[in-house]
Amino acid sequence: MSIDHTLVKRFRQEVGDRLAHQRRLDQAGGLAPMTGEDERQFARALISQVLEEHARSEIGSGRTPPTAEEEEALAAGIHAALFGVGRLQPLLDDPEVENIDVNGCDRVFVGYADGQEVMHDPVADSDEELIELIQILAAYSGLSSRAFDTANPQLDLRLPDGSRLSAVMDVTVRPAVSIRRARLGKVFLSDLVGNGTLTPELGRFMSAAVAARKNIMIAGSTNAGKTTLLRALANEIPPHERLITVERALELGLDQFPELHPNVVAFEHRLPNSEGQGEITMAELVRRSLRMNPSRVIVGEVLGDEIVTMLNAMTQGNDGSLSTIHANSSMEVFNRISTYALQAEERLPIEATHMLIAGAIDFVIFIEKRNDYHQGGRLRRYVASVREVAGVDGRVLSSEVFTPGPDGPAVPHAPIACLDDLVPHGYDPTVLGDWR
Repeated sequence: MSIDHTLVKRFRQEVGDRLAHQRRLDQAGGLAPMTGEDERQFARALISQVLEEHARSEIGSGRTPPTAEEEEALAAGIHAALFGVGRLQPLLDDPEVENIDVNGCDRVFVGYADGQEVMHDPVADSDEELIELIQILAAYSGLSSRAFDTANPQLDLRLPDGSRLSAVMDVTVRPAVSIRRARLGKVFLSDLVGNGTLTPELGRFMSAAVAARKNIMIAGSTNAGKTTLLRALANEIPPHERLITVERALELGLDQFPELHPNVVAFEHRLPNSEGQGEITMAELVRRSLRMNPSRVIVGEVLGDEIVTMLNAMTQGNDGSLSTIHANSSMEVFNRISTYALQAEERLPIEATHMLIAGAIDFVIFIEKRNDYHQGGRLRRYVASVREVAGVDGRVLSSEVFTPGPDGPAVPHAPIACLDDLVPHGYDPTVLGDWR
């Protein structure tokens, strides 16, 4: 049902003003501030009140008031504008939506899980309104308020539903926003076996590698499913372990499932303020995490100089660490790490970096994303390669222990050198069977 977005915008302002007035009254009366859930419930009551007043006004003016269905749609739109992401909310509520790309308020492209991409209705009445929406999200998402303006034209943040938002302005002709959906939040290796990302044997291998506290780097292209696989691997970690996660923008959300991980500390990169002060870098956060008594350190995505700190952490007893990195193959990971290490403060030469890699990383898992045009253009994601780091001799020595199978997902290819470490945790390549 289409709704009048002008009304939504007006009522959102009215409800927001009344909500702010109540906050001031509570503060003046010495009352404790409302919790997030209490505030949402109070806002729902205010929305009903505002809509009732609007209906009475329409009747008094001789016009037809909104129907029950129209009123319900207006209420949902106002609530989304207050606490969600405005007109983007229906897209985020659709479980089949995977990516949302906005090239200006009225150029909206939606990618679905089956690989289909369609153009969608505008998500704002103007580019200025789109920027205002992003500014509101930047102020209330994440651990600290983030600016989005001419002085700070780039923004990365995690939305309340776990989706990753990236926005830019002033460096593009029109403001641009990309949202990558977290369709699988609470995900397990068995789920990835079920949807064809892994074979049952790969699932057993990965579960055993995590249990054996092997250091694992997940590689792949943009939107290949690296973070989803990282979540699934993390969910194999026993609940008694203390996890420290380090991310540029909170995305993993392991702390949201206390039944799986009751002891989690999530660190988020802090950007500098308008004077260029106050930044806390990823490398500093990784360094700080080592002083917080972690059982394991999980770095959401390696994109820069934090790689040296992380590799050092892996070689200093923090076994079982997990991370992701952009790369086009499992072999390319070593060159990508070397490039990041050259850019780091330490300026490590390639030979030194390769020695560090050999002592730190046990396995590289490469996840492939491709459109199978012979199957109707269906988008597929699957683990295509697993490489075991074997040592160093001027360069990193490795063995591809799983390679692409006839259907895509990787199958055993070479003997695993550390097999004796995996067998006690349930992986024996000579024993076949269903997952779990």
